[in-house]
Amino acid sequence: MTEIRDMPAVMEVCDQLLKDVGCDFVALALQNEVGPDVRWHYASGNVNDKYKRITVRFGKGIAGKIISSGSPMMISDFPKDIYGKVTDHPIMLAEKLVSCYAVPLFFNGSPKGVLLVGKRRTYTFIDNEQEMVKESAETLEQILKGHILGGGA
Repeated sequence: MTEIRDMPAVMEVCDQLLKDVGCDFVALALQNEVGPDVRWHYASGNVNDKYKRITVRFGKGIAGKIISSGSPMMISDFPKDIYGKVTDHPIMLAEKLVSCYAVPLFFNGSPKGVLLVGKRRTYTFIDNEQEMVKESAETLEQILKGHILGGGA
């Protein structure tokens, strides 16, 4: 199976979003094909490779919460405006993010992935930035549709 970080179309969408929104970090997480765990598969603007080792349970962390709720999520001033423990947000800690906006990716009508944009300072993402993230998520859904549903080649 092709690694998502080796897919040029995915990298292009994420790198473009990084520029368009003017954020520091863009990452893509997907629920594992077997089991409920969620893993970060690709990042742009990352300060290290820790994201590759982060796995969160369904319903935990930003990725797990978005996949379980199917709704977008924004954090403007981490760790001040969060529910739960700081350690429940490993991607924020690993990348020293202070703000983020993340949206679900849907496959076959179910949330199975997350697209996250983040900044390393306090920030509230405005409507048109949120819209750009949603549009990029829809583009990624199309690119990854065969990869996720077909189990890849």
